[in-house]
Amino acid sequence: MQYLASMWRRLQYRFDNLVSRSTSALIGWLLLICLAAVVPTSVLLVQTGRRPPATLTEQAVAVWVSVGQTLKIGGAVGPPLYVLASVLLALVALLFVSTLVSLITTGINRRIMRLRLGHSTVLEVGHTVVLGWSDQIFPVVSELVSANSNQPRAAIALLAPKDKVEMEDEISARITTTGTTTIVCRNGCTTDPAVLARVSPHTAKAVLVLAPGTDDGDAHVVKTLLALNAPALGAAAEQSAARPAIRKRHESREATDTDPKGHAAAGARAPEVGAGIGTAVVVAAVRDTRNRLTATLAAGPHGRVLAVDDIVARLLVQTARQPGLSLVYQELLDFAGDEFYAVPADALAGRTFGDALLAFLTSSVVGLLRADDEVVLNPDAETTITADDRIIVVTRDDDTAVLEDATPYVDADAFATAAPRAPRPERLLLLGWNRRAPLVVGQLASYASAGTTLDIVALEDGETMSVAHEAAAEQSPIEVRLHCADITDPVVLDALDVPSYDSVIVIADPGTVAAEHLNSGPVRPDVDDGTLVTLLHLRAIEERTGQEIALTTEMSDDRNRLLAPAREGADFIVSGRLISLLMCQISESPYLAVLFDELFTSEGSELYLRPATDYVRPGGEVTFATVVASARRRKECAVGYRLRAQSAQSPMYGVRLNPDKREPVRLTAEDWVIVIAED
Repeated sequence: MQYLASMWRRLQYRFDNLVSRSTSALIGWLLLICLAAVVPTSVLLVQTGRRPPATLTEQAVAVWVSVGQTLKIGGAVGPPLYVLASVLLALVALLFVSTLVSLITTGINRRIMRLRLGHSTVLEVGHTVVLGWSDQIFPVVSELVSANSNQPRAAIALLAPKDKVEMEDEISARITTTGTTTIVCRNGCTTDPAVLARVSPHTAKAVLVLAPGTDDGDAHVVKTLLALNAPALGAAAEQSAARPAIRKRHESREATDTDPKGHAAAGARAPEVGAGIGTAVVVAAVRDTRNRLTATLAAGPHGRVLAVDDIVARLLVQTARQPGLSLVYQELLDFAGDEFYAVPADALAGRTFGDALLAFLTSSVVGLLRADDEVVLNPDAETTITADDRIIVVTRDDDTAVLEDATPYVDADAFATAAPRAPRPERLLLLGWNRRAPLVVGQLASYASAGTTLDIVALEDGETMSVAHEAAAEQSPIEVRLHCADITDPVVLDALDVPSYDSVIVIADPGTVAAEHLNSGPVRPDVDDGTLVTLLHLRAIEERTGQEIALTTEMSDDRNRLLAPAREGADFIVSGRLISLLMCQISESPYLAVLFDELFTSEGSELYLRPATDYVRPGGEVTFATVVASARRRKECAVGYRLRAQSAQSPMYGVRLNPDKREPVRLTAEDWVIVIAED
């Protein structure tokens, strides 16, 4: 066996040497090998035929004919000059046919290689374009697929400086079903206008710009936005404008479809082709709030730019003040649940907003969208609705917002009046420090009452302390104290007496990263490791003391949230997923950018979880219509409730958003009503 294996290796070695020689030598060897196989076989065929030739000359002629037919060189019989001419003609024909086949094969291979490289142009209209590649790509694509589920045909075009096949493999591994949505990947630089034309942004309905996880991520986003509005992209749009078949199919589809957020597509038109990206909605995200204005200017009139750090900081603080709020936002931002829709208000024209609150049985009214795209959240109950207005509702889908009076289901005898609550000082704990921490401190200070103290525990220096003091002093004079310690050390956490705090926030802490990167560098993908260790120790403290910690946690990767050793229903703000969901919602309905901006700020109306006893008498069974009517008396819009008894039961952890107003519920003193209201 070893001898045979050695012989096989030697044959392989000699064959490799043969192939590596010049073309002429390779052709010569192939010819000899072919003749060595064909001639003996032809002799055998002649000798074993039914009527073998009798003479040697006849046998030679028969062998020649067999060899000629096998090698496709004719095999003609006759005078030598005739035979030579026929062989020459056959060789010429064989040369030309082989050349033609080679050219066709080369062209096909080149086209296949071009497709595999992702350099061809996407010929779609009304599709969604996603520019860039990061961990956000997976929730973005998943949500867009969900948003397109009621469309007969939809497309998502991705452009990133990444191998096309790798992109397709990673997406198929993370997103198993795409429904009616076609996902097209293209390779290229997103800051080059000529390359951007590959995904046809000028005919898209929306363009999402994702930031790479690098130090210059914001600069890259700004350059991409500038490229989208560059004249070179407009020239590419003009060249691809003549697509009557595709455009006709798209327009016929628009005549009957409704977009995922409830806007009728009838009368809509394809995006204009011309300079830049036409009328497509552009949604981008920058990390640093200071870069938002620059990115907005680069995005143009149809651009919407999100400031990631600012949004995450605001939601961390709002959730810390309102436990369970992260679950509400998860439901509102996810296309799979109830979300915001704008529906026509024709039937309610001339009536008041207070009347509209009880005009839908299966939808919760929260505001008005004016004709000039002004969003008015929780307007005064006496505000008159006009025919040009659209009513903003929380509902399952656009077709579930059906007018049906809920007034008969209101029990006014169950109304309760909230007792006044005086603001009280709080003890707050911030575990960890990163570039968003100063924003978190500033937001905590803006909500805090006089006498509130904030303890910060982080591996930081005196400079961090001054930054924290400055952030707090801009809002209100709360007391800020810094403890330089490792938040993953159980001894440190035990000494803090964590359960005694009114609210605890754990933020992703780079820990051992150099100081110059703590305030300016990106959060590393493995930064959640320290957060998981901290949560493990906090969970042990809860079990040991029997006290529940009011905990809000920031994470960068949604997959790590599933590993988190926290109690069921705990609040998590996953920055990457949160921004991805926001971008998808705004790409489908641009007015939501204004709506969420108001919800996330301390001015105006916000989402609150307030004690159920502020609205109805505890213990009795009431309809949700009664809760809505009671909230209306307080100039609030009720959109749901959370039951304490079910707060540890997945998947909703006691949160019931937009229940049927006929649905009875028994609210206790430990339950909450979810409302949109001013503080």
